[in-house]
Amino acid sequence: MEKNVTGMDELLAGFAAGTLAMPAQALVGAHLELSQENRDYVASLEALAGLGLEEAAPVGFQDRNLALEAIFAAGPHFDEPPVPHARRDGESAALPLLPDSLLSIVGTSLDNVPWKTVLPGVKECKFDEIDGCASSLLWVRSGRAMPSHTHEGTELTLVLQGGFTVTEGHYVRGDIAFADHAIDHRPVADEGQDCI
Repeated sequence: MEKNVTGMDELLAGFAAGTLAMPAQALVGAHLELSQENRDYVASLEALAGLGLEEAAPVGFQDRNLALEAIFAAGPHFDEPPVPHARRDGESAALPLLPDSLLSIVGTSLDNVPWKTVLPGVKECKFDEIDGCASSLLWVRSGRAMPSHTHEGTELTLVLQGGFTVTEGHYVRGDIAFADHAIDHRPVADEGQDCI
């Protein structure tokens, strides 16, 4: 079964340009940490953007001092970079369960996530809205089917552990799945390992 890759090129281009909302930027960063699949493509996009900057004509400031004053008054725009989490026994040094890109949202290892049961075999941890985006973690018991549903807006799902199948394809660790109001799906977690 072929994966639905609708929007993936636009998502990767937005990541390379730094124009995605923070949760989407973190999700794509985590995808790139977990999967080699799109790393070369993103590196090519970033190289092209760099060439474009080198070839762009310089633009002078209207009021340099006013611009610098505004920059310094705004303070730092980004949070401190996340500190890599300590690995558990048996966790791969190359691929920790929670990629560093997601630590700024999750803030802790998955062992310390405050899960809340939403359905039998399904737990969720919701985070504060960031840049107009709702973010959460879902834990689905191995073999469990989610209820059939659609979405308001766009849903991006990154598989951290296990996998799941929908009519649009099969997704495993590192894969990103897209869903929107036009897709009515019923994800089913793979047998053998819980899906996060």
